[in-house]
Amino acid sequence: MKKLLFIPLLVVAALMGNTSSVQAQVLDDVYVKEHVPSRKPVPYKFLRESDAMYKKRVWRVIDLREKINHPLYFPTTPIGDRRSLIDLLIWGINTEGLTAYNTDDDRFSQPMSRTQIETNMGGGMQTITIQDEDGNDMTTEVESEILTSEVKQYWLKEDWFFDRQHSTMDVRIIGLSPIRFYTKGDGEGEGSEAAVRKSQCFWIYFPEVRRILANHEVFNEGNDAERRTFDDVFFKRMFSSFIIKVSNVYDDRAISQYSLGEQSLLEADALKKQITDYEQDLWEY
Repeated sequence: MKKLLFIPLLVVAALMGNTSSVQAQVLDDVYVKEHVPSRKPVPYKFLRESDAMYKKRVWRVIDLREKINHPLYFPTTPIGDRRSLIDLLIWGINTEGLTAYNTDDDRFSQPMSRTQIETNMGGGMQTITIQDEDGNDMTTEVESEILTSEVKQYWLKEDWFFDRQHSTMDVRIIGLSPIRFYTKGDGEGEGSEAAVRKSQCFWIYFPEVRRILANHEVFNEGNDAERRTFDDVFFKRMFSSFIIKVSNVYDDRAISQYSLGEQSLLEADALKKQITDYEQDLWEY
């Protein structure tokens, strides 16, 4: 009789012991995602110097407030395996050895430390002014958290070139830089106003980050089963942007240095047309 009672107890103990392993094997999907985590970036075509018969360096802005660019901005906080582009870049810097470069120039010559990155992102120790009980101003230091949702633009540095070996106009992205929008000032007191400012966070050498971009998905509004990667978005030019500068004899001056407002947009379109017209002028119709 004692043996018969002992057997059910063993069965119950075994089931209870397997509870943790069953919970660990919960799959929040209908299949295991194996394709994207093992993907490699599509290699660029080999280009000889003698085959590049035309080349123009272009700087452009991707504004994440445009609807077509929302997959690069959302989610503002990670949801499962979904991350925003800036969260992915920060993760790559902290865990994958991705190198961030100083914003003083875009030549990728001065690597940045994590402390510098944190400061540029609005984190670390910040000095603020507060009032004591008697109404006197006093300064104190507080630790601020990084808000990746403040990154609302990206600068792209890219080269457009005509490859005469393949008779095509092509483009290669060279660098990527997140732009942070933040509010400085609380608008309280005489002469104080809350102003929205923007600053560059760091530069990323794009060929280095492609291996990370190719292994992480971007949300596809039309089909959850066809989650394209961040590398697909840039490789296939699935974003909206506008030109802010092209290489020129005047120390590569930006459009904003000699044009304002609507004229800047018209100038950007004119520079874009110059590049596309070069390819079209090579053909006879």
